[in-house]
Amino acid sequence: MLPEIAFFDAIAEVAAAETLPRFRMSVSVDNKHAGGFDPVTEADREAERAIRRLISEQYPEHGILGEEHGDVGLDRDHVWVIDPIDGTRAFISGLPVWGTLVGLYHNGRAVMGMMDQPFTGERFIGSPEGAFVRRNGQTTPLQTRKGVSLEQAIMMTTSPSIFPKDLEPAYKRVENNVQLARYGCDCYAYAMVAAGHVDMVVEAGLKAYDVGGLIPLVEQAGGVMTTWSGARPEQGGSIVASGSPALHEAALEMLNRTE
Repeated sequence: MLPEIAFFDAIAEVAAAETLPRFRMSVSVDNKHAGGFDPVTEADREAERAIRRLISEQYPEHGILGEEHGDVGLDRDHVWVIDPIDGTRAFISGLPVWGTLVGLYHNGRAVMGMMDQPFTGERFIGSPEGAFVRRNGQTTPLQTRKGVSLEQAIMMTTSPSIFPKDLEPAYKRVENNVQLARYGCDCYAYAMVAAGHVDMVVEAGLKAYDVGGLIPLVEQAGGVMTTWSGARPEQGGSIVASGSPALHEAALEMLNRTE
């Protein structure tokens, strides 16, 4: 039995109670990466604690995979995948393109997911019943854009600097063949694919918690999300999300072309 949508709403509310009061405020930032910059804040940690507490109370038999506080029960049938603030760099920069990501895996497959952006008041949810966004008290079904060729596509990536040197040429092939390439937005870009405003997101180096809440959103809106090799995306890695199967096939062909 899958949770009701109302439980995702409850998760979003407890997370927002920790993130919103700290957004655009002076917050302490720690760096998790000695060789680079991977920021984490009190908002990340406290939001995940609140989410985990709610899940553990309601579904103690479920596992949890979280970015900030470790994993429990990953061998269980149901596993929650949590990124309390996807886009911490945007968060500490005052940019409202971060989001709280929560996904539910059943036997390793993402079946429900949410991207909540409490500052803009947008909650994107994907479930077996479909994908929708709640905004200003209204619920709107989501549908990806169809009939778009690679040459007509709007593509996003968080930053071209995320690609290691061995993957950079493949990414550049795609960027050089789309109509418009834009940078930034982290999880918000995937929500825009589901909403039909962006056609494709291409990224690398992602973790399970970066994608777990987004896979059902994209798929239930009619899109496709896989690794660059075409495999299931639940464990992260190099990821491409597209608004249609045809566009996805063209992107994969371009990414895997040998020259």
